Amino acid sequence: MKYLAALLIGAVFGLGIVLSGMADPSKVMNFFDIAGTWDPSLAFVMAGALLVTAPGYALLQRRRKKPVFDARFHIPVRGRIDGRLVGGSVLFGIGWGIAGFCPGGSIPALGLGHREAYIFLAAMVAGMLIARRLLDMKVFTLAERPV
Repeated sequence: MKYLAALLIGAVFGLGIVLSGMADPSKVMNFFDIAGTWDPSLAFVMAGALLVTAPGYALLQRRRKKPVFDARFHIPVRGRIDGRLVGGSVLFGIGWGIAGFCPGGSIPALGLGHREAYIFLAAMVAGMLIARRLLDMKVFTLAERPV
C-alpha cells in the first residue's frame, strides 16, 4: 500500500509539473529571462502550489501524530539561515536557470522526450555523490543526516 500511495502521489505530481509547463526547459528559462522574453506564469504555478500546500501541511501537522506510512514526520530540524543553505540555494537556482530543469521537472521531461533531461539527471546524481563525499570527509555536516 505504501508503494501504491507513492506511485499515485508521484503520478499526480508529475501530471501537475507537465500541465504547468515546468517540465519544458524553454518555459522555465523564459521565467528567468527578465530582460528578454520573460514569462511570469511559473510564478503563479509556484504561488498556487504554496496556497495548496501550506494549509494542508498545517492541518496535517495538527491532526496527525505520525504519517500513515512512516513512524514519524521528517521535518528539517535546522531553523536558521546559514551559508550552506544560501550557497545550496544559489547553486540550485543557477543550475535551474542554466539547464531549465529542476529535480521535480526533470523526470516528467524524460517522458516528454527532452533528451537534455538525461544530462541534467546525470549531473544531479554526480552533484549528490560529490555532496555525500564532502559529508563523509566532514567538510560540512547536516543536522539530520539523510540515510
